Amino acid sequence: MTATATTPRLLAFIGFGEAGQAFASGLQGSKAASMRAYDVKSLDLATGPDMLQAFADHQVEGCASAGQAVDGVEAIFSLVTADQALAVAENLAGYGLQGQLYFDCNSCSPGTKRAACELIEAAGGRYVDVAIMAPVHPALHKTPLLVSGPHMQDALDVFAALAMRAKGMPGPVGRASSVKMVRSIMIKGLEALTLECVLAGRQAGVEEEVLETLDRSFPGFNWSDKACYMMERVMTHGIRRASEMREVAKSVQEWQLSPHMAQATVERQQEVGALKMDADAYDANYQAYADALLQRLLESNEPK
Repeated sequence: MTATATTPRLLAFIGFGEAGQAFASGLQGSKAASMRAYDVKSLDLATGPDMLQAFADHQVEGCASAGQAVDGVEAIFSLVTADQALAVAENLAGYGLQGQLYFDCNSCSPGTKRAACELIEAAGGRYVDVAIMAPVHPALHKTPLLVSGPHMQDALDVFAALAMRAKGMPGPVGRASSVKMVRSIMIKGLEALTLECVLAGRQAGVEEEVLETLDRSFPGFNWSDKACYMMERVMTHGIRRASEMREVAKSVQEWQLSPHMAQATVERQQEVGALKMDADAYDANYQAYADALLQRLLESNEPK
């Protein structure tokens, strides 16, 4: 199978969470004839009904296994949590592939991507290192992507045919993901720092004054609004972000540095994500988020 600028007739999503659903939603209006999806949550009694409904809402064919999802498709989007990316590649390699483009869009270290590449290529697939460079909402399938690896141009042709926004980074597998990993040190780290700053300020009764001084130091940033947004992201996606930051820490170690900041970000993102709080249950402002988080965090720290 050789990729051309012709729009693929059949796509598969392995993992159908926020990113998969966003891409599928945007691609509903494209010329892609049909889409399939597989997500382990569809097999779980607790999460199955919601996932099956997500398949229906996004006009994708839900599959009972990853092998069924990728059989005969032209392009595969791997969109799982960072800690499952290599396992998914290993699983799919076991089925054997027939030249499909394998878009590894997961937030993994360059080393993890290279390991996944070896598995996919040995199984007959064509591996592409893809980095998702911005939140998938509201841009959906037009969210900016970076692409690297030996099949970069084939991938860019397919993305162009699907009206997706992808930019090539000439070089080996791992180059695109390196940009994502280094960027996440700042983005996910800033989320964790802002959250801790607001929580400490709220406890001390000085958070408004602190944010005002930050606005003077960084004019135009609007710290109150940004704090609200970043706190919601951690509350909603902290577990997933912690998983990504573990890959970031691995990346920093691959570059022979100590990942002090990445590891600290893992801890804060994991701690808040593990609370499983629904941000929609509170007023959308940093004070409401802070008060709700403080109540839960302080309760969890009380002597048993």
